[in-house]
Amino acid sequence: MQRGWLSIKKLIKKIMQVRQFETGATKSSDAGKPNYHAILSPLVIHRYGEYMNKHRLQPDGSLRQPDNWKKGIPQADYFDSMHRHFLDLWLHHDGFSSFTVEDYEESLTALYFNVQGYLHEILKEKYAKNNQDTI
Repeated sequence: MQRGWLSIKKLIKKIMQVRQFETGATKSSDAGKPNYHAILSPLVIHRYGEYMNKHRLQPDGSLRQPDNWKKGIPQADYFDSMHRHFLDLWLHHDGFSSFTVEDYEESLTALYFNVQGYLHEILKEKYAKNNQDTI
């Protein structure tokens, strides 16, 4: 237990440090902060953007706003959609692509959309419950 406490103390000390640059500018430490550049793939984000742009076109020919999904979609709808897209992914994975409705990338990006949307709804509810308007 002592060892874990020492690690936490070191992290806190590092977080509290202020970096000073040659220019004289200062900035707080980046210790303990997410490194989005390292944890996200620009290829995946780019492909997801293509997917989202493609699906702005609605069956009636109108174009929805890119963030229309943020207005709220029931979790049950996200869940059902995840299962449909997961089935296609599973079929692709197991070599049965001829049985699928969509291609491999479309299945994956559709899953990404539904997982993100589902989590978005959970987090909205969580922060509303705690009267938080920021993370």
